[in-house]
Amino acid sequence: MRYPSSVFRHKAHLSFVISGLTLAVLLGLSACSDKTAEQQNPAELAAQAKLAAEQQAALKQSAELDERAVRQANRQRDAAIVMHGQASSAKLRTMSAENRAYMAQPAASISAAPALNRDWPGAVPPVRNRFEKQVQNGIMVAGEIPVSTFAIDVDTGSYTTLRRMLKEGRLPQKDTLRVEEMLNYFSYDYPLPGKNEAPFSVTTELAPSPYSDDMMLLRIGLKGYEQSKAELGASNLVFLLDVSGSMASPDKLPLLQTALKMLTQQLNAQDKVSIVVYAGAAGVVLDGAAGNDTQTLNYALEQLSAGGSTNGAQGIQLAYQLAQKHFVEGGINRVILATDGDFNVGTTNLDELIDLVSSQKQQGIGLTTLGFGMGDYNDQLMEQLADKGNGQYAYIDSINEARKVLVEQLSATLLTIAKEVKVQVEFNPALVAEYRLIGYENRALAREDFNNDKVDAGEIGAGHTVTALYELRYVDAGNLANDKLRYGYNPKTGNEKYSRDEIAYLKLRYQLPDEAQSQLLSYPIRADQRVKSLAQASDDFRFAAAVAGLGQLLNQSHYLHQFDYNKLSALTRSALGEDTSGYRHEFMQLVDTAAALAQTQRAPIKKSFDAGDKPFPPEDKPHQQ
Repeated sequence: MRYPSSVFRHKAHLSFVISGLTLAVLLGLSACSDKTAEQQNPAELAAQAKLAAEQQAALKQSAELDERAVRQANRQRDAAIVMHGQASSAKLRTMSAENRAYMAQPAASISAAPALNRDWPGAVPPVRNRFEKQVQNGIMVAGEIPVSTFAIDVDTGSYTTLRRMLKEGRLPQKDTLRVEEMLNYFSYDYPLPGKNEAPFSVTTELAPSPYSDDMMLLRIGLKGYEQSKAELGASNLVFLLDVSGSMASPDKLPLLQTALKMLTQQLNAQDKVSIVVYAGAAGVVLDGAAGNDTQTLNYALEQLSAGGSTNGAQGIQLAYQLAQKHFVEGGINRVILATDGDFNVGTTNLDELIDLVSSQKQQGIGLTTLGFGMGDYNDQLMEQLADKGNGQYAYIDSINEARKVLVEQLSATLLTIAKEVKVQVEFNPALVAEYRLIGYENRALAREDFNNDKVDAGEIGAGHTVTALYELRYVDAGNLANDKLRYGYNPKTGNEKYSRDEIAYLKLRYQLPDEAQSQLLSYPIRADQRVKSLAQASDDFRFAAAVAGLGQLLNQSHYLHQFDYNKLSALTRSALGEDTSGYRHEFMQLVDTAAALAQTQRAPIKKSFDAGDKPFPPEDKPHQQ
């Protein structure tokens, strides 16, 4: 369903609307706790001291770094209070009555946040970065399990977290990359859907696999219809922002502030923006400000400072309350969560958070997650919350990535054009002996889930592209991974019931955003659409294969029999195409970096030697004539 199109004109409000009370909320969240030890129960202090000693021993260095960061943030906060106190009072006197209406008032529950996580009663010590391991999809026998079913995915966080690691000289842990998120980071030249057709087009392509000499590679691509920001209709956006102490570094809160300024520059008078911040407690900074009030939005974002521990669960509840308050019928209603880590104070139960997000999705309020920085980063939580909230998970590692997600792809980030999108492929056992889905491990669905409209699946936004790859082996290829069955249907001697023209049958189900019943699309994939060599395949096909190849190499997949970094480099360079944005050339550099890092890890670090009394390293010896 396409929302009605309209063009809005931007109008600038010249008056500032940040009150002294709101400034206190903004800066008070970063303040250290003034509660003294004498005010606390001695028994509680003893228990906390014992627990802290046990839990913090292994994290001593990290805690020291956190302390230095918080001290620096507090110095900046104190300077900000001096600089902005009088200015805020002057702006308060010039506020109009209209602007006062949407200014936030301090919540009764807001209190000063503690300086460090360990100072907050009930705080859970950080577990450092968390990336969930994926169990690779295996090779399936088409004669036994001919049907493969999965939900689509438009997240991109796995690629950008990988990019950051490689630029820092680190390789990811085995099996932690979600290959589909690497594939879907890039745009491909899929055709736009026709007018009055489904909200997305479907493309298939078949060519020899670069990973194994005797296998084929099938590409399935979806492309959503495009929508400009002017055509989106009114937006009700709630920014849920982490201002805990760990956000003080330049790649976190400062980058977040700049990113959201870029987003708000594209809004107009019909849009509403609310801001909720959370650290030791959560509070409202803006309550339904006009989208074209650039000065107010920028000023509110500029006043944010970092301090305290992270009570994200309380912030989510408050954010959803504001989203409900300003709900726009027929428009976009979305919470945008931006954080660098985990929820370590308050409700931390993942199931409870997911239930909250899912219930709000049913009421028309989506959730998009934006990740920043590293240290205590929970990639799994960010991905799962976005999946359950009809939203996208993106990791912002640079200002260029912020521009890509929040400017270039803003319509895709905000507007869902089809929900609960599922893919099902039935392979023809007469032609296909085995197949393997590359990626989408945590998006797998049972066969019967395809026709069950109550089963949660994936969403696609305006202009989004989605790509999936299957590696498959024909019946007559030989070198099968599985032995042939002794009993069962023999396609050569038995009663032929399979088509000899089709290798597979592709089906998709989707729901329009305001509907609960799915619609079905189906497409035969013909054997004669294959090309004879990989070089004859499109640039997009070869590039997608290269991206999936890097993901599989870094995941240390045991299904890449004739594929290595040299072949990956050659494949990448053959498929760069026009690349006007430079993303493919950047990927080529990442391939070279990954190859170099992988080579250094293969080199032995320890060396066996019998030093005896000889010094190591050996001393210089005079040259013998």
